Amino acid sequence: MEWVRGDPVGHGSFATVNLALPKDGCSQDSPVMVVKSCESFNCSTLENEKEVLDQLAKCPQIIQCLGDNHSFENGTEYYNLLLEYASNGTLSDQLKNRGGPLPEFDVQRYAKSVLKGLRDVHAKGFVHCDLKLQNILVFDNGKIKIADFGLAKKAEQKQSNEVKRAELRGTPLYMSPESVNHNEYESPADIWAFGCAVLELMTAKPAWNCEPHVNILKLLLRIGEGDEVPQVPKELSDDCQDFLGKCFVKDPRERWTAEMLLKHSFVADISDIDHDHDTVPLDESPRSPFNFPEWASLQSLVSPELSPDSGNFFEWELNSSHGSSAYSPLCSPADRLRQLVINEEPDWPFSESWVTVR
Repeated sequence: MEWVRGDPVGHGSFATVNLALPKDGCSQDSPVMVVKSCESFNCSTLENEKEVLDQLAKCPQIIQCLGDNHSFENGTEYYNLLLEYASNGTLSDQLKNRGGPLPEFDVQRYAKSVLKGLRDVHAKGFVHCDLKLQNILVFDNGKIKIADFGLAKKAEQKQSNEVKRAELRGTPLYMSPESVNHNEYESPADIWAFGCAVLELMTAKPAWNCEPHVNILKLLLRIGEGDEVPQVPKELSDDCQDFLGKCFVKDPRERWTAEMLLKHSFVADISDIDHDHDTVPLDESPRSPFNFPEWASLQSLVSPELSPDSGNFFEWELNSSHGSSAYSPLCSPADRLRQLVINEEPDWPFSESWVTVR
């Protein structure tokens, strides 16, 4: 497909990203792809990304490469990589736009998709090496895909000691202890970075509590030295705390893999983002209480700071956590029926707020 360069939509350390518009006159209101470009003399990172993406082409959780070419613009030769267009930006953008943590259910769905992508990346023998919220793209249908494979490498690739000592891959806030200490960049390093990303979505704060302009050397010392790991707030659900604990194991040999994490209760029973039955269309009314999708069940918990009587009930509904052990959650329909069958006294803490429908 012949294309023309459109407006910029982003840039990184190695390349710039612009909308790529077909020459046949397609409106800029409906772009179909983006072009990632850098000067040809310095295109090894983009060429590496192309090679990796070609081998991951069949993974639905990985950004798809649509081709590459060279172009001459204003006397400069560029190497161009054509990629899918994600109209909703990145997970980092989603977090900024919300202005606070994402609901746990959304984080669970995103986490499951990312894990599926990482499972395929690692199964193909690659390590991403720079997983972070800025490199996870959000599409208009709600799907997410892992992007930016410029720093990706073959797993267990042998390197000379000189190269290994000089190598530094990734973003410091997401780097694993073994990467800091020994320049080891294998699949467990991606899992550590994944944990940092999930924790950031749950708290709207970086995994490492530090000032925006913190000295990088001091941060790397914190990551690499001693037993310190990112602090997981006790306010998060027990499942979430345990899930993150499996990501933040200092010894990479003991850290859970993507395949293992997909079986963890935090994500195992969560419907995939691309399943058609995740939600009920607005024009289809449920025929009975059992037709409501899982997301319609009230699982928010009353917080001592925010309650329905505080005047901030709508905000409380959106931001409260799921499954925290500090308060008794609303029982599921199955639990309520089981209590009736075995003559237990029901524990329905929200019964007084039910609305009578006539």
